[in-house]
Amino acid sequence: MTFQFLEDFTKLLNDKKKYNVIIEVDQEPNKKTFTAHSSVLRYRSSYFNKELTNTFPNDDIKTITIPDISSQMFEIILKYIYGGMINTENMDTKTLFELMIAANKLEFEELSMKLEDHLIESKASWLKIHFTFVYHSIFEHSKFKNLEKFCNDIIAKYPSIIFESAEYTSLSALVSILKRDDLQMKESEIWDYVIEWGTAQNPTLPEKFEEWSDENFMTLKTTVQQCLPLIRFFHISSSDVMDKVKPYKKILDNQLWDDLEQHFKLPDQPVKSIILPPRLVLTQELPARVNEPFSTIINEEHAAMFSSWIDNQPISYSSINNPYEFQLVLRGSKDGFSPRIFWDICHGHANTIVVTKVEGTNEIIGGFNPLAWDKTKLCFMKTNESFIFSFKDDSNQNSILSRVRNGNYALLYPKNKDKSGPIFGYSEFMMKSDVSNFTQDKWNCCRRSFIDHYNYYEQSIRTTEDRFSIIDYEVFKVVNKFI
Repeated sequence: MTFQFLEDFTKLLNDKKKYNVIIEVDQEPNKKTFTAHSSVLRYRSSYFNKELTNTFPNDDIKTITIPDISSQMFEIILKYIYGGMINTENMDTKTLFELMIAANKLEFEELSMKLEDHLIESKASWLKIHFTFVYHSIFEHSKFKNLEKFCNDIIAKYPSIIFESAEYTSLSALVSILKRDDLQMKESEIWDYVIEWGTAQNPTLPEKFEEWSDENFMTLKTTVQQCLPLIRFFHISSSDVMDKVKPYKKILDNQLWDDLEQHFKLPDQPVKSIILPPRLVLTQELPARVNEPFSTIINEEHAAMFSSWIDNQPISYSSINNPYEFQLVLRGSKDGFSPRIFWDICHGHANTIVVTKVEGTNEIIGGFNPLAWDKTKLCFMKTNESFIFSFKDDSNQNSILSRVRNGNYALLYPKNKDKSGPIFGYSEFMMKSDVSNFTQDKWNCCRRSFIDHYNYYEQSIRTTEDRFSIIDYEVFKVVNKFI
């Protein structure tokens, strides 16, 4: 994706003769300097306008130091300042996130907001995988309200994503989570986590609880004092209050503890403490009961492996923690096997996995396309995120993953859509039929060229004959569960 904001001044940026500003970024040993022009910086950035106003020149050249932005990030931003364009197509997601943080620091609000929205709309799975890192970062910068809401919405519905993480005790935004009326946790569990978090902030507290002094309790109380008013004590069962809360009653106000004791003995009697309402319990709609599996070709373990490949994860997700849902778009045995049916049904669908089962060998062969299939286009499609794959048989063992290596020729949307279905590379995985039925002739193929620069994917995904017929094929739309 490319974001274009204004006219292009990059020729002026490349003019090294008339600069009057030196910008030093990063820290030793990665310190790097850039040259720029004060008129452009003042016009484009309120941040640099203030810096230039407060900086005295040395020989008519002003020097600005920005120690906490990497040279890589600043080089991208400097090109944006002069050219008004950001091309995100070849950026990994971490770079996108760091660029958003840098843009926010340098007060490029339009760019920062564009990147924030792009991350939420297109990189939600990465945000989930690196959730604690993301959550820490956005709370250090108060302007990312959309990301903050995105994260808090996920936490409210799936609290284990943060409370069961290894980084939970280092979380700095616990209060904002506890404010949620829809936080899907038992109140007694919330209390446990607050105590765990507060104790972790004070590593000098005695390990043995029976050795705690009054001073130790006061230390814990000071640490969690903003959390305590947000706990719904009157909605914790009496047994949990006695087992879990009572040992820490010294961190509670005396009136609150007295009211809790009275409430469990005489629940109809009024108390002086504020009784917060119970947290909302979200009703989970049961999915429609179906008798057939989600796929006739792949299983949940295959889907988890595909998801990890999409997210560039070195270790495969399990079927339990797969962040993606695979929604069936087309099944050949149900919808038909002609190429035209593929283009008619899949038109407009992006982020899709095509899977085929090979006749005679039961191999599973397919590919991932992050772009939208478009039956009106007749050209190569550019992306650096596609890949093709194969499995030797029905199991998810013996897999071959082949990522695109020349993104300019990642996919081919063919001219004759009555004979050709999806084509990855230049027939490195292709579905084709001269009789308009993928199962009736052997024109589907996985072919490699003898000339290396014509191979647009990293390696061959099939070691046997290049042409084959299929038994069935399916197309799935890959949807993030947390959006």
